[in-house]
Amino acid sequence: MSAYEHDYPDHTATPGYAHGDEPPCNASSNPTFYDVVDARASRRGFLLGGLAAAVTGVFAAGAGSQARAQGAAQKPSLMGFKPVKVSVADTVTVPEGYRVQVLGAWGEPITGAMPAFRPGLNTAAEQGQQIGMHHDGMHFFAIDGSSTDGLIVVNHEYVEPRFLHAAAKGKELNSEAFVLTNGARDAEEVAKELAAQGVAVYRTRRGADGRWSVVADPRNRRITGATRIEFSGPVRGSAHLVTKYSTDGVATRGTLNNCAHGVTPWNTFMTAEENWAGYFRNAEKMPREQSRYGVSPKQGRYGWELAAGGADEFARFDATPKGASAREDYRNEPNGFGWMVEIDPFNPQSVPVKRTHLGRFAHEGVVFAPAQQGKPVVCYSGDDARFEYIYKFVSAKPFDAKTASGALLDEGTLYAAKFNADGSGEWLALAPGQNGLTPENGFANLADILINTRLAADRAGATKMDRPEWGAVHPANGEVYFTLTNNTARTQAQVDPANPRAQNQFGQIVRWREDGDDHGATKFRWELFVIAGNRATSRTFAGQALGEDNIFACPDGLWFDGAGRLWIQTDIGESEQNRGAVEPMGNNQMLCADPATGEIRRFLTGPSGQEITGVITTPDMRTMFVGVQHPGATTSPKDFAVGKLTSHWPDGQGAIPRSATLVITREDGGVIGA
Repeated sequence: MSAYEHDYPDHTATPGYAHGDEPPCNASSNPTFYDVVDARASRRGFLLGGLAAAVTGVFAAGAGSQARAQGAAQKPSLMGFKPVKVSVADTVTVPEGYRVQVLGAWGEPITGAMPAFRPGLNTAAEQGQQIGMHHDGMHFFAIDGSSTDGLIVVNHEYVEPRFLHAAAKGKELNSEAFVLTNGARDAEEVAKELAAQGVAVYRTRRGADGRWSVVADPRNRRITGATRIEFSGPVRGSAHLVTKYSTDGVATRGTLNNCAHGVTPWNTFMTAEENWAGYFRNAEKMPREQSRYGVSPKQGRYGWELAAGGADEFARFDATPKGASAREDYRNEPNGFGWMVEIDPFNPQSVPVKRTHLGRFAHEGVVFAPAQQGKPVVCYSGDDARFEYIYKFVSAKPFDAKTASGALLDEGTLYAAKFNADGSGEWLALAPGQNGLTPENGFANLADILINTRLAADRAGATKMDRPEWGAVHPANGEVYFTLTNNTARTQAQVDPANPRAQNQFGQIVRWREDGDDHGATKFRWELFVIAGNRATSRTFAGQALGEDNIFACPDGLWFDGAGRLWIQTDIGESEQNRGAVEPMGNNQMLCADPATGEIRRFLTGPSGQEITGVITTPDMRTMFVGVQHPGATTSPKDFAVGKLTSHWPDGQGAIPRSATLVITREDGGVIGA
């Protein structure tokens, strides 16, 4: 099974590939999560297609959970809405009794001169004053506790040059392709792409008519791929971060590929740098801190290093050593990415900070356990790549509500998860001298471990997971949930119609409970909450198959509301949407689950070519914000050239598609989902 990682010379040809996914980089012999599940099931049937039989073995140890689920099912359902049907329409569908408004679409002005959106024609400077592209993780920060007035902070994961630039019109371009002129990129286009990435902070308020709008406010701002950002924690000032821009290794320019997020107990926003490695190139032999993360030996994802004129702000994406030392070039520039970045939404003058003790990898996001006075702060994060790991950070100092700040994330212990076949698990410390992390084994100190977090987890013996995505912590019992979006860990020769789990294009959700219900513990018990798929290939922990009201694939976004409803969002890659094994799932969607019973209902379906990502409600839970990313991404190069787009959402009538935020309310003003 592990050999599958290298079955495709071109990783973009692997089933389930989505734009920006990094090439397989984990060559360690650590067991994969499917090895663990297979051992727990005690039969090969699980991996070879016999899910219906194998699921009994997988969940046998969870018989108590099934019994509890049956007991919980006697109580009123957490969900009071009628599920919506699967859809392939270029629109948003919500349950009866609900309504939807579009807010904060790409290009909407929020700051500065408030430049109007002009498709393909806005300058880089104007884009830096507008909401960016491809919305992802987000949060609503209530102003003075209000449920009608607050700050939206939203990530912008990546860009589509063909929709950004007028010069792309009429050319056969896919969603990542760009135009070269005499081997160079237009510098203004590159600057605009950097400005469209990052994070947007803007005020939004509900009017007397019930509609929400963007409000001009001094706190509105953009953090982009060019914004100055400082480092904190053990890696700050180390030789790993020294560049021509920051010769003392304390700062860098920009945050990139901002995927999911987190909200700290002290009410700041954490943005995750996910598939950042592909933005860089290194034409010489790469150090391990680049090769283990997938830096390209040829050309960066968008060719930013090819910008005409060779300006330093663009040349930094070429990590090939050129000077006599790191102070004279950008050989270390990739080391400045792959971190969790903290932003204070209420202080527009504050400098964002990359918190290095949370580790360096393809962060999907971070989820905090409820903070308890006098106890350490604990947070979890997934490394969103095939065969990578789940991590936990436990602060060294205790939480004090009066003084807590991001400094708590600069000292502590980072752990990687090991899942055992008997349903137990343990947290492996990634700290000097522990679990083989010694100078003799290539780890000189803590900074070296954190720069090479993946290699440290390899050495420690963590379990290789199936693309860990978002996490969520149950607000009542503290259980931790993580989506594992898919794992195509089977050779092409094994694929046939009789094996519905072939290449596992469907994914699953795992959950665990820390020993003694202490999130700082080093041991836990785990089980699968749901195995996604169609009726034949799916099961909830209660033994139920998914059906017409809830079949889904590729779970991604995950969030608990205050009532304990678990919201699940999907991300079927654009190369697979409405095709093959995932065709019955239709467009990407959002579902709602009762964690006690395993009941799941489909709540929302999105327009064509998108993924649903990012969800939060106002404090009173009567308004929900949901993200729609990259509608129209499924447009083929040939169709793009003739203006035949798969989506015109949200503006319609031939408009180019735009990522945006949905505002969802009930017609009766009630609580969302209830």
